[in-house]
Amino acid sequence: MKADARPAFYALRSGGWRDYWTLLHPPYTAWHLSYVAFGAAVSPSFDGGRLGASVLAFFLGVGITAHALDELSGRPLATRIADGVLWTMALVALAAAVGLGVLGAALVSWWLLPFVAFGAFIVLAYNLELFGGLFHSDLWFALAWGAFPALTGSFAQDGRLHPAAVVVALACAALSAGQRALSTPVRRLRRRVVRVQGEIEMADGSVEPLDEAALRAAPEAALRVLALAVSLLAVGLVAARLS
Repeated sequence: MKADARPAFYALRSGGWRDYWTLLHPPYTAWHLSYVAFGAAVSPSFDGGRLGASVLAFFLGVGITAHALDELSGRPLATRIADGVLWTMALVALAAAVGLGVLGAALVSWWLLPFVAFGAFIVLAYNLELFGGLFHSDLWFALAWGAFPALTGSFAQDGRLHPAAVVVALACAALSAGQRALSTPVRRLRRRVVRVQGEIEMADGSVEPLDEAALRAAPEAALRVLALAVSLLAVGLVAARLS
């Protein structure tokens, strides 16, 4: 048996309130919400209230809806939350996110509605693997959870799409692609691999054991540090614009 059988490094023991913490994927949710702040921070005008509403909408859509739908498909996080509760969480959160988006469109620009429509579509298409899983890919992960939050965060500020926001969105897509490249093998090791056996022989003749924990140590450490770094960068950028 593996020494650490948790489905993710941030997962708590199954049961009760701990399942809801695990379901939220806290480090990754904070990571992707940071992209909303990145987009807002490079806009010529900056409104903290609009940023707050944008972050809340994405938290509802990504932090709750997307993760609840994902858990319904095979229980990758091994939570004990009932299917009915997961469906209720997903639909209520999605409806609230769309409602915030429509309200934002009324206040900022009706051109925000295409962003709202795409967000509602992609969270369902990606996590429910609609259309034969067409949108459930590394490319769409980078675009939907990386570029899209940054573009939306910027557009929600003043109803315009600025060149700087496009560049930032591309950077966020690249960050998400990097996250995916690191997290995919880690998820496989934690959730699908039962045992790894081997050894590494060094040039000096020493031998180190090779197991599941050794294989995921480096990428998982990188994910932890990157999640913290991206989140802190978002806080710093927002603080600079508010000062």
